[in-house]
Amino acid sequence: MARYPRGFDVEAAGAHLARVDRRLGAWMRRIGPIGADPRWKKPFDPVDALARAILYQQLSGKAAATIVGRVEAAIGAQKLHADTLGRIDDATLRACGVSGNKTLALRDLCRRAEAGEIPSTRQMAGMHQDEIVAALTRVRGIGRWTVEMMLIFRLGRPDVLPVDDLGIRKGAQIVDRAEAMPAPKALLARGECWGPYRTWASLYLWRIADAASAAAKPAPRSQQ
Repeated sequence: MARYPRGFDVEAAGAHLARVDRRLGAWMRRIGPIGADPRWKKPFDPVDALARAILYQQLSGKAAATIVGRVEAAIGAQKLHADTLGRIDDATLRACGVSGNKTLALRDLCRRAEAGEIPSTRQMAGMHQDEIVAALTRVRGIGRWTVEMMLIFRLGRPDVLPVDDLGIRKGAQIVDRAEAMPAPKALLARGECWGPYRTWASLYLWRIADAASAAAKPAPRSQQ
């Protein structure tokens, strides 16, 4: 059985991308080096991570953090899991600010976790990323993008390209000096040359989009 390590050689990834895509390589030199994400080596609980992803959906970071804090206080724990979330009923979740749809999603996540349907990090180490996407997107409220973020930032898989992400599409538009952002299907084809390090390309495309956005902001007026 294949084993998939968490993290990869970022220097090899950068060298590969610069070699196969000169335009992206030029932007990478402009942005500067990016270090390996320290979260790749830190333990985490997939159920807790998915529960937090559900709570953060469609909310600002501050608002979501407030709701998460209320839920943690209600369950008397900082780990969101089947056993801890099971300590409170739906009405209490709603009182914490959790919407009805998110409450249903959390309950479905807990039910699947109790049934052994949510793979552990150890189990994920033996799973191809497409298998992980298939397993986790069965959970109500968990889409492909959410799992791709876990693959990139938690599991450190090297070849993930979230083609539906607006930031990545914007970064690709800037690199190619295109009039419009590429459609997901076109971006998938465009990124074939970045494999097997499409994760590293994604991280730079986000940085490129952020840099362009910051440069486009008007400078603040000096006070008279």
